[in-house]
Amino acid sequence: MIHTEHSGLERNALQALRYAFLPAVFGLIFLAACSNKQTAQTGPGSGRPPAPVVVSTVEQRDVPVQITAIGNVEAYQTVQIRSQVNGQIEKIYFKEGEDVRQGQLLYSLDKRPFQAELEQAIGNLKRDEAQAANAKLQAARYSDLEKQGVISSEVADLQRTQSNTTSAAVDADQAAVDAAKVQLRYTDIYAPIDARTGALMINVGNLVKANDTPFLVQLNQIAPIYVTFTVPEVRLAEVRQFVAKGLKVLAYPKGQSSSQSEGVLTFIDNGVDPQTGTVKLKATFQNKDKRLWPGEFVNVVLNLSNVKDAITVPTKAVQAGQMGDYVFVVTAEGTAVPHQITPLGTYQNLTLVKGGLAAGDTVIVDGQLRVAPNGKVTIQSSLPPNAVVGSGLNSSDTATGTVGSGQ
Repeated sequence: MIHTEHSGLERNALQALRYAFLPAVFGLIFLAACSNKQTAQTGPGSGRPPAPVVVSTVEQRDVPVQITAIGNVEAYQTVQIRSQVNGQIEKIYFKEGEDVRQGQLLYSLDKRPFQAELEQAIGNLKRDEAQAANAKLQAARYSDLEKQGVISSEVADLQRTQSNTTSAAVDADQAAVDAAKVQLRYTDIYAPIDARTGALMINVGNLVKANDTPFLVQLNQIAPIYVTFTVPEVRLAEVRQFVAKGLKVLAYPKGQSSSQSEGVLTFIDNGVDPQTGTVKLKATFQNKDKRLWPGEFVNVVLNLSNVKDAITVPTKAVQAGQMGDYVFVVTAEGTAVPHQITPLGTYQNLTLVKGGLAAGDTVIVDGQLRVAPNGKVTIQSSLPPNAVVGSGLNSSDTATGTVGSGQ
């Protein structure tokens, strides 16, 4: 009986152990099934839907080597008109904001005080001329008497000295007359250059002083006109290399991408600014249409040279990765294959590349975030390279930089 009871206890224990392990076994089976299902869904043959993308084409073309910068328009010449004599403004012969020509009369001052001074100087000149003529005759008579021994040499020398003194007085009077004429001419103020007038600072009836502040009006010559800008010192060697050929400079008013003005680089500063590491350049524009205006800011494009048969890709297609820059190239089978590239610079919305691409390749310009390497894609639209702009499925700003010369 004792043996039978132990057997029953053993049987009950085995049954309890069996019931305890069954849930664990079923759990393992369930996890294995889920894992297989997930693998089936994410594996190469899972049937993931193709990513929608926008594509463009790689081109081979001639591209200009350019430097872009922000420039400031400066007047070709600036003259602040001031009076050179003290007087009262009698008349103004122009309207503020008007174009004037070189030699054109601008202001007239009251001439009466200066005319009186001139007449007084002329009177003094005539008086001293008469005295000098008489002294000269007396000196000649005394010289004759000296030769005859009638008078001593001392008396004759004294008369000759008197004659020389009156002659010197005549010269001084003539200089005074000339000075009075100059002062009288200063009462008429003429434009020294072809320019455009600014705002009137002093009006008719006001008294002005010689070289006083404020000035009467400021003249700005705006045809031709300057545009000043700076470039990094690392580009100075390129600029100096091509400047002898006459570098063309384009200036675009702020917010405009057309209607540019064309000029020529005419000045390179004689030193690099140590604080900014830039070099000051200046271009001259004929500005016959008066499109450029002193003081305004413009976008400047300096054309250095041309890159022949360059491989270009829309800048929107270029992606940055751990291994460097790359683009997704769409194959004939509809898969997106990443290609490593070496950018050489940018021109407008294009990037010049060295290696990794060939003319005619189809690259993804929008939708890269949805693309898996070597994954399937579906092309929603195809854009010309120059039509790629900064909007779409994967938006980023289009670079507007410079094509470098290091190739």
